[in-house]
Amino acid sequence: MRAISVLLGLALLAGCSTQAANKPGPQSTTNKSATDRQSPSGKASVSSQGSTASSLDAHRAGKAPAVGPLREVRFDFDSYDLNSEARSILQSNAAWLKANPSANVEIEGHCDERGATDYNLALGAKRARAAMDYLIALGIAPARIKVTSYGEELPVCKDATESCYEKNRRDRLVDIRARPSS
Repeated sequence: MRAISVLLGLALLAGCSTQAANKPGPQSTTNKSATDRQSPSGKASVSSQGSTASSLDAHRAGKAPAVGPLREVRFDFDSYDLNSEARSILQSNAAWLKANPSANVEIEGHCDERGATDYNLALGAKRARAAMDYLIALGIAPARIKVTSYGEELPVCKDATESCYEKNRRDRLVDIRARPSS
């Protein structure tokens, strides 16, 4: 009887997943929130011509994310509300997207390290969604926008200071362009 209990316990443990499996790393292939959108083909692709790599691509390459034509927006602690500065930046980004109709945008939601991993992934998704909703209200087609949450996993600053936390509470907007099908 004890052997059966041990085997059942091991079977239950084997079926459990861990949060570490969801963290980005060299072997990770995706880290998307439930609010992600995919291209019509179902493939996520980024062209190196005229586009900026995602934060995850830069992380995998051991580099800082490249700066592209779209500006990032910042958020207050534990908030996904767009303040007046964020709306102004998104208006400029919408104007750029309208002037560049072949460009699509990936909105990456990021958080500081405070809070649980799951909570920060959800908050990052809400931040990206808030920016997406505002861009749509400004006339950008929803099909041109993809949202991803990285939560606290890809910080731009790793110091435990308020100044650093402010830099990590952001939406990074990345110019993405679909590759031709091969």
